[in-house]
Amino acid sequence: MNKKLTFGQALLAARKRKGLSQQQLADRLPVIRSSVANWEADRRLPSATIMARIAEILEVDVAELLDAANENATRPIVIVVDDNPIVLSGSAPIIEEVMPKALVVCFSSPSQALEFAKENRVALAFLDIELGLANGIDLCNALIKVNPRMNAVFLTAYPDYGVDAWGTEASGFMVKPITAEGVKAQLKKLRHPFPTGGIAA
Repeated sequence: MNKKLTFGQALLAARKRKGLSQQQLADRLPVIRSSVANWEADRRLPSATIMARIAEILEVDVAELLDAANENATRPIVIVVDDNPIVLSGSAPIIEEVMPKALVVCFSSPSQALEFAKENRVALAFLDIELGLANGIDLCNALIKVNPRMNAVFLTAYPDYGVDAWGTEASGFMVKPITAEGVKAQLKKLRHPFPTGGIAA
């Protein structure tokens, strides 16, 4: 696999060599077909766990997929962690609207988000404060240990949680739902600014 390929190009080539459709690959992971389509279009990246499963299914070295993913390094990686699937499905398109070249990866599991961050340099994380039994503030601290220059923005339906959130290294705080104007406002307040790859006006 050519390391000059983007992750999406590498995935597409490996899938075609294996003779699988997007739907067939999605069924075996399992994810929805649009997830595979987004990966192949370089709009998003899968988590490290799913990437390992892709490598197994397509019979390629996971290191080759990771190398291809690193070719996307000039594009900022943004993660969203929330245990509400409606929030996740609605947030990604809004972030992509504001940051057209960003790779947006969504997680309902804090542990999977942390695993992904260990393998990919996350520029910005939108983190729900209440994650079921988990705590978004603890996740923020763990993510920043992995990458001290990662920016974190807390999400919550309860503004009162803002006091605890400001005790971390987070850049900002947003009351849900995510909006385009809210994302633009947060990008202006980042502790660690990064090349956004283009922001929609």
